[in-house]
Amino acid sequence: MRGKQAIGAGVLGLALVSGAGWAAQATTSETAASQAAAAKAPVRPAAVDGYQIVQLPNANVPNFQRRTLYCPAGKKVIGGGAEGQGNGAVLVGSFPTPDGTGWIALGRQDGYSTVGISVYAICAQP
Repeated sequence: MRGKQAIGAGVLGLALVSGAGWAAQATTSETAASQAAAAKAPVRPAAVDGYQIVQLPNANVPNFQRRTLYCPAGKKVIGGGAEGQGNGAVLVGSFPTPDGTGWIALGRQDGYSTVGISVYAICAQP
């Protein structure tokens, strides 16, 4: 009698695990289908007051010198980026100013004492 109870409990446990696996697989398939549908939907940026992209054009500066671009008066940075230009140029840093009013970038260029750096900031009304 004992042997039958152990086998019965084992079979029941296996059935529960299998069922949970099927449920997890169905959930994963449904999630993948909804993600695929969302990917096909047109992307529309949210309305942001005073949205504006500003640029500090490329200029050669000494390696590791920061270039800082500020948003127009009354606006805060909500994003940004930079580009290191030149043969062997490396962008070392790209980040917002501590007060959130601009964007900072710096870089270096292998074999040269200067590097070309362009800076971009996405600004908006706070």
